[in-house]
Amino acid sequence: MENATSRRVLLATAGRIRGRLLPATAVTLVLVGVSVAVPGRLASAVDALLRGSRDLSPAAALAVLLVLAALCDAALGPLGASAAGGGTAWLRTTVSRHVLSLGPRPPVPAGEVVTQLVQAAPQAAGLPMAVVQLAVSLAGSAVAFVALWLVDLDSGLAMTIGMLLSVLLARTFVSNVAEVQGRYFAAQGRIAGRLIAALAGARTIRASGTLSAETERVLEPLGEVSAAGHAIWGFQRGTVWRLNLVSALTQLAVLAVAGLGVSAGRISPGELLAVVAYQRIAAGAVQQIDSFLALAQARAGAGRIAQTLALPAPADGHDALAPGPGVLRLRAVTVRREDRIVLDRVDLDIAAGTAVALVGRTGAGKSVLAGLPGRLTEPDSGEVLIDGVPVGSVALAELRQSVVYAFERPTLVGGTVHEAIAYGRPELSRADVEHAARAASADAFVRRLPAGYDTPLGDAPMSGGERQRLGLARALARTRAGRVYVLDDATSGLDTVTEAEVSRAVTELLSGRTRLVVTHRAATAARCDRVAWLEDGRVRALAPHAHLWRDPEYRAVFSAPDPDQTTAADHLAVEEDTCRTGA
Repeated sequence: MENATSRRVLLATAGRIRGRLLPATAVTLVLVGVSVAVPGRLASAVDALLRGSRDLSPAAALAVLLVLAALCDAALGPLGASAAGGGTAWLRTTVSRHVLSLGPRPPVPAGEVVTQLVQAAPQAAGLPMAVVQLAVSLAGSAVAFVALWLVDLDSGLAMTIGMLLSVLLARTFVSNVAEVQGRYFAAQGRIAGRLIAALAGARTIRASGTLSAETERVLEPLGEVSAAGHAIWGFQRGTVWRLNLVSALTQLAVLAVAGLGVSAGRISPGELLAVVAYQRIAAGAVQQIDSFLALAQARAGAGRIAQTLALPAPADGHDALAPGPGVLRLRAVTVRREDRIVLDRVDLDIAAGTAVALVGRTGAGKSVLAGLPGRLTEPDSGEVLIDGVPVGSVALAELRQSVVYAFERPTLVGGTVHEAIAYGRPELSRADVEHAARAASADAFVRRLPAGYDTPLGDAPMSGGERQRLGLARALARTRAGRVYVLDDATSGLDTVTEAEVSRAVTELLSGRTRLVVTHRAATAARCDRVAWLEDGRVRALAPHAHLWRDPEYRAVFSAPDPDQTTAADHLAVEEDTCRTGA
């Protein structure tokens, strides 16, 4: 199955670059054809010279062939590089798009993805051109081999014995290197994954004084990389000297047989030169150890990429959401993470236009449940419906417009602050962006940046809370098409006063819109219409925060003290809280 997928990857790559591959193939064919024709012209020219003939046509034909070979050789380099570059770009784009389509928690480690994009993709992209060159070379070698037999049968027999030994050596080399190259890629992927994790926790590593230990941990697979690299070099070295030895002995045997043929009058001196040239061309097919190494590496790279592309991405739907106010329903939804059940047959009804807080201890499945409406989480069983339509049947493009997210740690994408807020909606005007930023209490600090909203993100130093406000502004800029808004701890980095201001603005801006609010703060839960209390993968209760607050077990969910939290009296006085919608 893996080999079949690898072949599909390589065939697809070849199809994408066929416009660049065809000219390179044509030049390669001409070059090999010229190479095969040269020995015959050389023999004619030498024999004519030895006969004392004044006919210069054989020498002129030889000169034309040599010039043509030089021109083809000069053109082949750029053409081959262009084909490989186009294939690399397409493979990198394909892998990146597929990994992103797998969802927020792709099963492919980040280090493996980096290795595939940086190393495996260029090597796999070079395979179509390498196959073309090798195939044409093999065809040329076959023609030269046949020509050698036609010139002298005895020399052809000697060549055949040497060729069989060379083919066996080359085949063993390709098989061994492909297997070792796979181990090489895997070890490099582990190093890249550990390095990415270490860079993400650089402050913690520095504060803990564990730089040396962490460096050793990141580089631990380096021994495997070294061992695989040495193994490849060992195979290459062992194969090269064996091939060279077999080639030298074969050439010696062919020369000896052909030389005896000249002395016996069986062949002419010119034909002796042709035999030597044909022998060199025929032997070239199995002496291209660099080509065999490239084939082995490309096959291994294509195999790694094929494994990633074989992972099924969530299927896109084809239906449209029915007109509606944003009623959200979960029916017997179960979500598993490896061997653990995170959500267990959850049923939940959320009325249109209400704000529902998702509350529970760490690991209760709040963010997992929050990912269900926009298919950031795919249920293993059960159904999620918006206005009566299963989200799995809705076209992803429409679903992304209808379900809007703001996250605890938003990733800001774009060249400038304006582009980061308008990300995914380039049609938004500056006025729209500024309005959303004001609602998220981000406008003031954005205007203090060197170029305001046009400040490049790289030149805009921001705290975690400021980045969080920009992420919230990005969500609030989508109030025209949004039907369900999911705020996944999107205000956790704000102080109480700022959070209250933002909550008030969010309520006004999202009035009548359905909201899911993942939170660890009791004050935030108190501002919402209902609280879905998650415990052991189930919804333990769905009720107003004031009602649940009387339960000591519910209060224990917020047991980690927050100096900015309101008092119990504040929790009970929820009638005037800013997230209320009157439901």
